[in-house]
Amino acid sequence: MTEPRPDSRPTLEAVAAHAGVSRATASRVVNGGDGVRAHLADRVRTAIRELGYIPNHAARTLVTRRTGAVAVIIPEPEIRVFSDPFFSRQVRGISKELTSHDTQLVLLLVEDRGDYDRIERYLAGGHVDGALAFSLHADDPLPAIIGRLGMPTVFGGRPGWTAGPAEQDGVAYVDADNRGGARDAVRYLLGQGRRRIAHIAGPLDQTSAADRLSGYRDALAAAGPELFAEGDFTPAGGARAMAELLERDAGIDAVFAGNDLMATGALRVLRESGRSVPQDVALVGFDDAEPVAESADPPLTTVRQDIEGMGRLMARLLMDSLNGGPEERIAPRPVITATELVRRASA
Repeated sequence: MTEPRPDSRPTLEAVAAHAGVSRATASRVVNGGDGVRAHLADRVRTAIRELGYIPNHAARTLVTRRTGAVAVIIPEPEIRVFSDPFFSRQVRGISKELTSHDTQLVLLLVEDRGDYDRIERYLAGGHVDGALAFSLHADDPLPAIIGRLGMPTVFGGRPGWTAGPAEQDGVAYVDADNRGGARDAVRYLLGQGRRRIAHIAGPLDQTSAADRLSGYRDALAAAGPELFAEGDFTPAGGARAMAELLERDAGIDAVFAGNDLMATGALRVLRESGRSVPQDVALVGFDDAEPVAESADPPLTTVRQDIEGMGRLMARLLMDSLNGGPEERIAPRPVITATELVRRASA
Protein backbone atom coordinates (compact mmCIF):
# COMPACT_ATOMS: atom_id res chain seq x y z
CA MET A 1 0.00 0.00 0.00
CA THR A 2 1.22 3.52 -0.80
CA GLU A 3 1.77 5.94 2.08
CA PRO A 4 1.63 9.69 1.50
CA ARG A 5 4.82 11.73 1.90
CA PRO A 6 5.12 13.11 5.46
CA ASP A 7 5.16 16.69 4.19
CA SER A 8 2.07 16.37 1.96
CA ARG A 9 -1.63 16.64 2.72
CA PRO A 10 -3.31 13.22 2.36
CA THR A 11 -5.35 12.90 -0.81
CA LEU A 12 -8.45 10.86 -1.57
CA GLU A 13 -6.26 8.62 -3.72
CA ALA A 14 -4.02 7.99 -0.69
CA VAL A 15 -7.06 7.08 1.41
CA ALA A 16 -8.26 4.66 -1.27
CA ALA A 17 -4.81 3.04 -1.55
CA HIS A 18 -4.45 2.79 2.25
CA ALA A 19 -7.89 1.13 2.50
CA GLY A 20 -7.29 -1.12 -0.51
CA VAL A 21 -10.36 0.13 -2.38
CA SER A 22 -11.02 2.11 -5.54
CA ARG A 23 -11.07 5.90 -5.53
CA ALA A 24 -14.79 5.82 -6.41
CA THR A 25 -15.55 3.68 -3.35
CA ALA A 26 -13.53 5.98 -1.09
CA SER A 27 -15.32 8.99 -2.57
CA ARG A 28 -18.78 7.51 -1.89
CA VAL A 29 -17.86 6.90 1.76
CA VAL A 30 -16.37 10.40 2.23
CA ASN A 31 -19.42 12.05 0.65
CA GLY A 32 -22.00 9.99 2.52
CA GLY A 33 -23.17 8.01 -0.47
CA ASP A 34 -24.88 4.63 -0.41
CA GLY A 35 -23.96 1.33 -2.00
CA VAL A 36 -20.70 0.59 -0.19
CA ARG A 37 -20.49 -2.67 1.73
CA ALA A 38 -20.09 -2.17 5.48
CA HIS A 39 -16.64 -3.77 5.80
CA LEU A 40 -15.27 -1.65 2.95
CA ALA A 41 -16.77 1.52 4.42
CA ASP A 42 -15.13 0.68 7.75
CA ARG A 43 -11.76 0.29 6.05
CA VAL A 44 -12.14 3.68 4.35
CA ARG A 45 -13.10 5.39 7.62
CA THR A 46 -10.12 3.77 9.36
CA ALA A 47 -7.82 5.04 6.58
CA ILE A 48 -9.27 8.55 6.96
CA ARG A 49 -8.47 8.52 10.68
CA GLU A 50 -5.01 7.03 10.31
CA LEU A 51 -3.94 9.40 7.53
CA GLY A 52 -5.66 12.48 8.95
CA TYR A 53 -7.49 13.06 5.69
CA ILE A 54 -9.60 16.25 5.49
CA PRO A 55 -12.22 16.26 2.70
CA ASN A 56 -12.08 19.04 0.13
CA HIS A 57 -15.26 21.01 0.83
CA ALA A 58 -15.54 22.47 -2.66
CA ALA A 59 -15.19 19.08 -4.28
CA ARG A 60 -17.65 17.54 -1.86
CA THR A 61 -20.19 20.24 -2.67
CA LEU A 62 -19.89 19.44 -6.38
CA VAL A 63 -20.58 15.78 -5.70
CA THR A 64 -23.39 16.10 -3.16
CA ARG A 65 -24.81 19.46 -4.25
CA ARG A 66 -24.91 20.29 -0.54
CA THR A 67 -23.03 23.11 1.19
CA GLY A 68 -23.21 21.69 4.71
CA ALA A 69 -24.55 25.02 6.01
CA VAL A 70 -27.93 26.36 7.12
CA ALA A 71 -28.94 30.02 7.45
CA VAL A 72 -30.55 31.16 10.69
CA ILE A 73 -32.41 34.38 9.92
CA ILE A 74 -33.64 36.67 12.69
CA PRO A 75 -35.41 39.80 11.40
CA GLU A 76 -34.42 41.86 14.46
CA PRO A 77 -31.68 44.43 15.12
CA GLU A 78 -28.39 43.16 16.52
CA ILE A 79 -28.86 44.98 19.84
CA ARG A 80 -32.14 43.16 20.48
CA VAL A 81 -30.83 39.74 19.46
CA PHE A 82 -27.83 39.94 21.77
CA SER A 83 -29.69 41.42 24.75
CA ASP A 84 -32.71 39.11 24.85
CA PRO A 85 -31.91 35.63 26.23
CA PHE A 86 -34.77 34.16 24.19
CA PHE A 87 -32.68 34.48 21.04
CA SER A 88 -29.49 33.06 22.54
CA ARG A 89 -31.34 30.02 23.86
CA GLN A 90 -33.13 29.37 20.57
CA VAL A 91 -29.89 29.71 18.60
CA ARG A 92 -28.15 27.44 21.13
CA GLY A 93 -30.73 24.72 20.48
CA ILE A 94 -30.41 25.14 16.72
CA SER A 95 -26.61 25.04 16.93
CA LYS A 96 -26.58 21.84 18.99
CA GLU A 97 -28.82 20.05 16.52
CA LEU A 98 -26.95 21.27 13.43
CA THR A 99 -23.63 20.26 15.01
CA SER A 100 -24.94 16.74 15.48
CA HIS A 101 -25.55 16.70 11.71
CA ASP A 102 -22.07 18.11 10.93
CA THR A 103 -23.74 21.24 9.55
CA GLN A 104 -22.62 24.85 9.99
CA LEU A 105 -24.85 27.66 11.23
CA VAL A 106 -24.77 30.99 9.36
CA LEU A 107 -26.44 33.79 11.34
CA LEU A 108 -28.17 36.53 9.35
CA LEU A 109 -29.63 39.56 11.17
CA VAL A 110 -31.78 42.44 9.91
CA GLU A 111 -30.91 45.98 11.00
CA ASP A 112 -33.11 47.72 8.41
CA ARG A 113 -35.24 46.95 5.37
CA GLY A 114 -32.25 47.25 3.04
CA ASP A 115 -30.77 44.11 4.58
CA TYR A 116 -33.40 41.96 2.89
CA ASP A 117 -31.77 42.55 -0.50
CA ARG A 118 -28.46 41.32 0.95
CA ILE A 119 -30.13 38.26 2.47
CA GLU A 120 -31.93 37.41 -0.78
CA ARG A 121 -28.66 37.62 -2.74
CA TYR A 122 -26.94 35.41 -0.19
CA LEU A 123 -29.67 32.76 -0.21
CA ALA A 124 -29.90 32.82 -4.00
CA GLY A 125 -26.13 32.36 -4.24
CA GLY A 126 -26.35 28.74 -3.11
CA HIS A 127 -24.31 29.26 0.05
CA VAL A 128 -26.72 27.29 2.28
CA ASP A 129 -28.92 24.21 1.96
CA GLY A 130 -31.90 25.62 3.83
CA ALA A 131 -33.05 28.24 6.31
CA LEU A 132 -34.50 28.60 9.79
CA ALA A 133 -36.29 31.88 10.50
CA PHE A 134 -38.03 33.22 13.59
CA SER A 135 -39.30 36.45 15.20
CA LEU A 136 -41.09 37.48 12.01
CA HIS A 137 -43.48 40.44 11.91
CA ALA A 138 -46.69 40.68 9.89
CA ASP A 139 -45.19 42.80 7.09
CA ASP A 140 -41.93 40.87 6.87
CA PRO A 141 -40.81 40.29 3.25
CA LEU A 142 -38.76 37.22 4.19
CA PRO A 143 -41.51 34.63 3.47
CA ALA A 144 -41.96 36.09 -0.03
CA ILE A 145 -38.20 35.92 -0.63
CA ILE A 146 -38.05 32.31 0.55
CA GLY A 147 -41.08 31.46 -1.57
CA ARG A 148 -39.49 32.89 -4.71
CA LEU A 149 -36.27 30.97 -4.11
CA GLY A 150 -37.95 27.70 -3.17
CA MET A 151 -35.61 27.47 -0.18
CA PRO A 152 -36.34 24.60 2.26
CA THR A 153 -37.33 26.43 5.44
CA VAL A 154 -38.74 25.85 8.89
CA PHE A 155 -40.17 28.87 10.71
CA GLY A 156 -40.21 29.57 14.41
CA GLY A 157 -43.66 30.80 15.38
CA ARG A 158 -47.12 30.50 13.89
CA PRO A 159 -47.35 32.14 10.44
CA GLY A 160 -49.05 35.51 10.48
CA TRP A 161 -47.31 37.49 7.79
CA THR A 162 -49.17 39.38 5.10
CA ALA A 163 -46.54 39.00 2.36
CA GLY A 164 -45.37 35.77 0.80
CA PRO A 165 -47.02 32.43 0.08
CA ALA A 166 -50.76 32.51 0.65
CA GLU A 167 -50.91 28.83 1.52
CA GLN A 168 -49.78 29.32 5.11
CA ASP A 169 -51.42 26.05 6.11
CA GLY A 170 -48.62 24.31 4.22
CA VAL A 171 -45.78 26.09 6.06
CA ALA A 172 -43.59 24.04 8.40
CA TYR A 173 -43.17 25.76 11.78
CA VAL A 174 -42.53 25.16 15.45
CA ASP A 175 -44.23 27.20 18.16
CA ALA A 176 -45.17 27.09 21.83
CA ASP A 177 -48.75 26.97 23.07
CA ASN A 178 -48.78 30.73 23.60
CA ARG A 179 -52.53 31.03 23.98
CA GLY A 180 -52.81 28.13 26.41
CA GLY A 181 -49.85 29.34 28.46
CA ALA A 182 -51.32 32.82 28.76
CA ARG A 183 -54.69 31.36 29.73
CA ASP A 184 -53.02 29.33 32.51
CA ALA A 185 -51.22 32.42 33.83
CA VAL A 186 -54.36 34.54 34.07
CA ARG A 187 -56.42 31.72 35.55
CA TYR A 188 -53.74 31.30 38.20
CA LEU A 189 -53.99 35.01 39.08
CA LEU A 190 -57.77 34.73 39.26
CA GLY A 191 -57.35 31.75 41.57
CA GLN A 192 -55.24 33.94 43.83
CA GLY A 193 -58.19 36.30 44.22
CA ARG A 194 -56.93 38.97 41.80
CA ARG A 195 -59.67 40.69 39.87
CA ARG A 196 -58.19 43.76 38.15
CA ILE A 197 -55.67 41.95 35.98
CA ALA A 198 -53.80 43.94 33.33
CA HIS A 199 -51.81 42.59 30.41
CA ILE A 200 -48.65 44.00 28.85
CA ALA A 201 -48.68 42.62 25.32
CA GLY A 202 -45.75 42.21 22.99
CA PRO A 203 -45.81 43.74 19.48
CA LEU A 204 -49.17 42.70 18.11
CA ASP A 205 -47.81 42.29 14.59
CA GLN A 206 -46.18 39.10 15.90
CA THR A 207 -48.34 36.02 16.36
CA SER A 208 -46.79 35.07 19.71
CA ALA A 209 -47.93 38.38 21.21
CA ALA A 210 -51.35 38.19 19.56
CA ASP A 211 -51.87 34.61 20.82
CA ARG A 212 -50.90 35.58 24.38
CA LEU A 213 -53.36 38.46 24.29
CA SER A 214 -56.04 36.01 23.11
CA GLY A 215 -55.23 33.69 26.02
CA TYR A 216 -55.50 36.61 28.45
CA ARG A 217 -58.92 37.43 27.02
CA ASP A 218 -60.03 33.79 27.16
CA ALA A 219 -59.31 33.53 30.88
CA LEU A 220 -60.61 36.95 31.79
CA ALA A 221 -63.94 36.62 30.01
CA ALA A 222 -66.77 37.37 32.47
CA ALA A 223 -64.23 37.51 35.33
CA GLY A 224 -63.15 41.13 35.25
CA PRO A 225 -62.50 44.21 33.06
CA GLU A 226 -60.05 43.88 30.18
CA LEU A 227 -57.06 46.20 30.40
CA PHE A 228 -53.96 45.90 28.25
CA ALA A 229 -51.21 48.00 26.70
CA GLU A 230 -48.78 47.10 23.93
CA GLY A 231 -45.07 46.80 24.65
CA ASP A 232 -42.14 45.62 22.56
CA PHE A 233 -40.67 42.61 24.43
CA THR A 234 -37.98 44.83 26.04
CA PRO A 235 -37.65 46.08 29.66
CA ALA A 236 -38.12 49.67 28.49
CA GLY A 237 -41.26 48.72 26.58
CA GLY A 238 -42.63 46.93 29.65
CA ALA A 239 -41.94 49.98 31.80
CA ARG A 240 -43.73 52.33 29.38
CA ALA A 241 -46.74 50.02 29.15
CA MET A 242 -46.92 49.64 32.95
CA ALA A 243 -46.88 53.40 33.46
CA GLU A 244 -49.67 53.76 30.90
CA LEU A 245 -51.76 51.07 32.59
CA LEU A 246 -51.40 52.65 36.04
CA GLU A 247 -52.55 56.00 34.62
CA ARG A 248 -55.63 54.32 33.23
CA ASP A 249 -56.43 52.24 36.32
CA ALA A 250 -54.69 52.82 39.65
CA GLY A 251 -56.50 49.82 41.15
CA ILE A 252 -54.67 47.13 39.17
CA ASP A 253 -53.90 44.20 41.48
CA ALA A 254 -52.16 41.87 39.00
CA VAL A 255 -50.19 42.05 35.76
CA PHE A 256 -49.52 39.36 33.18
CA ALA A 257 -46.58 40.47 31.01
CA GLY A 258 -46.04 38.99 27.55
CA ASN A 259 -42.42 38.10 28.35
CA ASP A 260 -40.02 38.18 31.29
CA LEU A 261 -38.08 41.21 30.06
CA MET A 262 -41.24 43.34 29.96
CA ALA A 263 -42.12 41.99 33.41
CA THR A 264 -38.83 43.34 34.80
CA GLY A 265 -39.62 46.76 33.36
CA ALA A 266 -43.10 46.61 34.89
CA LEU A 267 -41.61 45.58 38.23
CA ARG A 268 -39.42 48.69 38.31
CA VAL A 269 -42.36 51.02 37.58
CA LEU A 270 -44.55 49.32 40.18
CA ARG A 271 -41.83 49.76 42.77
CA GLU A 272 -41.30 53.41 41.81
CA SER A 273 -45.04 54.01 42.21
CA GLY A 274 -44.91 52.72 45.79
CA ARG A 275 -46.56 49.38 45.08
CA SER A 276 -45.07 46.16 46.43
CA VAL A 277 -44.95 42.88 44.53
CA PRO A 278 -46.78 40.59 45.16
CA GLN A 279 -48.58 42.17 48.15
CA ASP A 280 -50.18 45.00 46.17
CA VAL A 281 -49.74 43.74 42.63
CA ALA A 282 -49.00 40.15 41.57
CA LEU A 283 -46.79 39.82 38.51
CA VAL A 284 -46.42 36.98 35.99
CA GLY A 285 -44.13 36.83 32.96
CA PHE A 286 -43.62 34.49 30.03
CA ASP A 287 -40.56 32.54 28.76
CA ASP A 288 -38.63 31.53 31.92
CA ALA A 289 -35.48 32.51 30.05
CA GLU A 290 -32.33 32.31 32.14
CA PRO A 291 -31.26 34.34 33.98
CA VAL A 292 -34.05 36.93 33.84
CA ALA A 293 -36.90 35.27 35.75
CA GLU A 294 -34.91 33.78 38.62
CA SER A 295 -32.68 36.82 39.14
CA ALA A 296 -35.56 39.32 39.38
CA ASP A 297 -36.39 40.67 42.84
CA PRO A 298 -38.72 39.05 43.69
CA PRO A 299 -38.17 36.09 41.34
CA LEU A 300 -40.80 35.94 38.62
CA THR A 301 -43.69 33.57 38.39
CA THR A 302 -43.69 32.88 34.68
CA VAL A 303 -44.85 30.61 31.87
CA ARG A 304 -42.00 28.36 30.79
CA GLN A 305 -41.57 27.44 27.16
CA ASP A 306 -38.82 25.08 26.04
CA ILE A 307 -36.96 27.65 23.96
CA GLU A 308 -33.83 25.60 23.37
CA GLY A 309 -35.89 22.50 22.63
CA MET A 310 -37.91 24.40 20.03
CA GLY A 311 -34.68 25.48 18.36
CA ARG A 312 -33.47 21.88 18.22
CA LEU A 313 -36.81 20.74 16.83
CA MET A 314 -36.76 23.39 14.09
CA ALA A 315 -33.30 22.29 13.00
CA ARG A 316 -34.23 18.59 13.21
CA LEU A 317 -37.26 19.08 10.98
CA LEU A 318 -35.18 20.93 8.41
CA MET A 319 -32.39 18.34 8.43
CA ASP A 320 -34.90 15.51 8.11
CA SER A 321 -36.29 17.26 5.07
CA LEU A 322 -32.88 17.82 3.50
CA ASN A 323 -31.63 14.31 4.18
CA GLY A 324 -34.73 12.38 3.15
CA GLY A 325 -36.10 11.51 -0.23
CA PRO A 326 -39.22 13.16 -1.66
CA GLU A 327 -41.47 10.74 0.21
CA GLU A 328 -39.74 11.63 3.49
CA ARG A 329 -40.11 15.40 3.28
CA ILE A 330 -41.47 17.05 6.41
CA ALA A 331 -45.24 17.12 6.60
CA PRO A 332 -46.70 20.62 6.20
CA ARG A 333 -48.14 20.77 9.68
CA PRO A 334 -47.49 22.84 12.77
CA VAL A 335 -45.61 21.48 15.76
CA ILE A 336 -46.86 23.06 19.01
CA THR A 337 -44.88 22.48 22.19
CA ALA A 338 -46.34 22.57 25.69
CA THR A 339 -45.89 25.36 28.24
CA GLU A 340 -45.74 25.17 32.03
CA LEU A 341 -46.56 27.69 34.74
CA VAL A 342 -43.59 28.11 37.11
CA ARG A 343 -44.60 29.59 40.48
CA ARG A 344 -42.17 31.95 42.22
CA ALA A 345 -42.42 34.85 44.68
CA SER A 346 -43.79 37.55 42.33
CA ALA A 347 -47.24 35.94 42.36
